[in-house]
Amino acid sequence: MKNLKRFLILFALIQLSCETDQTGTERYIGNESYGPGIISLPGDSYNEYEENQFIYTAEEPVSTFSIDADGASYANVRRFIMQENQLPPKGAIRTEELINYFNLDYNFNNDSHPIALNGEISRSPWNNANKLVRIGIKGKSIEKAGLPSSNFVFLIDVSGSMGSEDRLELLKNGFKYFVDELNDEDKVAIVTYAGSAGVILESTPGSEKQKIKNAIDQLGAGGSTAGAQGIVTAYEIAQENFIENGNNRVVIGTDGDFNVGISSQEELVDLIEEKRESGIFITVLGVGRGNLNDAALEQIANNGNGTYEYLDNLEQLRKVFIYDYNKFYTVAKDVKIQVNFNPKNVEAYRLIGYENRILNEEDFEDDQKDAGEIGAGQNITALYEIIPAANSDFELPAFTIDFRYKQPASNTSSAMELEIFDDENSFEQSSDYMKFTASISSFSMLLSDSQFKGSSSYDKVLYWLDEVNLPDEHGFKAEFKQIVEKAKGL
Repeated sequence: MKNLKRFLILFALIQLSCETDQTGTERYIGNESYGPGIISLPGDSYNEYEENQFIYTAEEPVSTFSIDADGASYANVRRFIMQENQLPPKGAIRTEELINYFNLDYNFNNDSHPIALNGEISRSPWNNANKLVRIGIKGKSIEKAGLPSSNFVFLIDVSGSMGSEDRLELLKNGFKYFVDELNDEDKVAIVTYAGSAGVILESTPGSEKQKIKNAIDQLGAGGSTAGAQGIVTAYEIAQENFIENGNNRVVIGTDGDFNVGISSQEELVDLIEEKRESGIFITVLGVGRGNLNDAALEQIANNGNGTYEYLDNLEQLRKVFIYDYNKFYTVAKDVKIQVNFNPKNVEAYRLIGYENRILNEEDFEDDQKDAGEIGAGQNITALYEIIPAANSDFELPAFTIDFRYKQPASNTSSAMELEIFDDENSFEQSSDYMKFTASISSFSMLLSDSQFKGSSSYDKVLYWLDEVNLPDEHGFKAEFKQIVEKAKGL
């Protein structure tokens, strides 16, 4: 009887390891041992999504979506695999964020716009009957000396749940890296929140780096989490110190465990939508495991003119705060893509990833409709898998891509266009950009057991990666191979 009870308890814990609540949010319940037995900790929260299906061009030739410049999903997936020796829950896997984590060094060759475009078609490596489309976007680079003056507000969660080394201490180290990158003309204020919000440092010039670091060093964790109050306070301070034609941004660091005041995802999104009208951008930094509210943090960034990153180790701190520092400077906002597929060449298409970034066709020209942002020097990639039409006419473009974006301080969008022809390239003939992004996509489909994974395998992903020769200054692409190898064993 005792063994039966143990079995039933273990079975119940396994059933709880990945569940969905009534709000449509996936709850991943982590387990941790405290002496005898296993205690089920409060769970991470992830939004559910339905994988994009094939759409027949004859019925719906136009596909519209917002770009996504986030990289949080990749770092979170890496932590599951490399640190915790387990595959991530499906809700943690957002293919577009895995792809867009990497710097692909796309060329920038556009004097008229702050973004440049490129694209190509090849055979699909996991289904030879289909083809793969790559759409690339590159944000204009800005030399550090040419960056606009910045008004930053650090909004730091110091509630009780932030007490562990992988949360507040990680953030404190990261923000000190950030301070070292500041120009003397920049300004920084620090707001903290636990049971209530407090101003720890009034807006201070970047020339006073040690004063800012001293304020960061004094932070400690304790209390409940009034996240919404902290957001309101941070935006008020950012507004008080607003720099016209400058870079005004709130940088929030938290596990997202909001439990005082406004705390539901819907209410937080409503709040952040109201605040984005002020012309202030946001960067969301997620930390921790066990009660990480990935669902809310991603949506705060998506709806607040911002981006979302997850911090899992010190090298990730360096990536976010040093190597990718220019991403804190938006060069184009509300970037939308509309692809018009030619039914003579494309029978059906499927957007890979971007499930929660799909827009209605009429949203494309609606300047009131929010979309994604791209930072200075940043690249964005989107992939489509297409079913070719019989007797395709390769003299005609396979599809036309329309883009709309706004300058950071503008409320009116500008248009761009790109035509892509099918040169009938095999996957082996495609660019290294295609090979690399397709490898990541295949890996993502394996992790999520996608119905479209076709002949994908971890060995094939590793083989394709070995065929790629792209710059890898900080070793992140080499690390990706290690992650694939580890996932294969799990």
